[in-house]
Amino acid sequence: MKIRTTFLGFLGLSLLSFSCKEQEQERLKFKSETLILKEMNTDIEQTYSATLTGQQDVEIYPQVSGVISKICVKEGQQVNMGELLFIIDQRPYKAALQRAEANTAAAKSRVETAALTYKSKQALYKENIISEYELTTAHNELLEARAGQAQAEAEEESARNNLSYTEICSPSNGVIGTLPFRTGALVSPSITMPLTTVSDNNRMYVYFSMTENQIRPYIHEFGSLDSTVCNMPDIRLQLNDGTMYEMSGRIESISGIINPKTGTLSVRSVFPNRKKVLFSGSHGNVIISHKLKNVLVIPQSATYELQDKIFVYKVEHGKSVSTSVSVERLNDGNNYIVRSGLEPGDTIVKEGVGVLRDGMEISIKQTTK
Repeated sequence: MKIRTTFLGFLGLSLLSFSCKEQEQERLKFKSETLILKEMNTDIEQTYSATLTGQQDVEIYPQVSGVISKICVKEGQQVNMGELLFIIDQRPYKAALQRAEANTAAAKSRVETAALTYKSKQALYKENIISEYELTTAHNELLEARAGQAQAEAEEESARNNLSYTEICSPSNGVIGTLPFRTGALVSPSITMPLTTVSDNNRMYVYFSMTENQIRPYIHEFGSLDSTVCNMPDIRLQLNDGTMYEMSGRIESISGIINPKTGTLSVRSVFPNRKKVLFSGSHGNVIISHKLKNVLVIPQSATYELQDKIFVYKVEHGKSVSTSVSVERLNDGNNYIVRSGLEPGDTIVKEGVGVLRDGMEISIKQTTK
């Protein structure tokens, strides 16, 4: 009787132990929705920091020294090519021109006198009244007088130009920038700060940089750098306050040289600015949309990060396998594009990866494609 009781007790313990193991194994099974990967087409947006400049920003410097006698424009004023901007005190330059004109007139008189003398000497020489030396001397004096006239005329032209430089006009259509100098300020061609800047901002140049890896997919798609410039899609501009500019732009040029300091290529794009809401010198972001073909897309919820690396759990033979992947974030904020680490047909755990461990059995709730 005692033996039978002992046997029954042992059998009960064995059944209880087996039941606990089954419960433990069932507890270790992870129930999750999985995802079978397949290639698909998707749109991706890439954002680049950008700087805006007018199509033509011209810094205005004086060509002569003097005191500013008049400022003819205001900051922010729209001006046309040739419109008067500044006047430098003209009195010393008018006086210099008058002196130069008088010197030119005197030089002309000397030439006329020398020409008459030489002509007279020629007649006397033919009559053998004077020597050849005297004739040559008269000729040289005429040449010297003509050289003096040429020099006087050049000085007059220089004086006339200097007087014209006292009126500083706009070299292009545009908008006046800041005016750091006031009437009465002494300026010269050697000043380090311009009198102002005229910005032609009917069209705005927007500069940004792309790495070689960022530009290569476009070159592979379009065949060459020139073809890439011609066929790149229209781009959008996000302003400094976060709003989107209403008009699209286009890429106009891509430098063919990588900057060794930054490792990037310089890109110039152009945006219309008819309403004058874009300002030269401001900053923003260029957004380029690009369609990617035959790529793998996974949800961010299927990934976890460890030591600055991204991992997913593949399902192999019913168990979880931690796998490192290289990804690129999509603009929807919910998905990644897989660059490496996964292949079409792979099955991954779609959610709950934060509590998973390597080797855990996966109980599939639902498989999606």
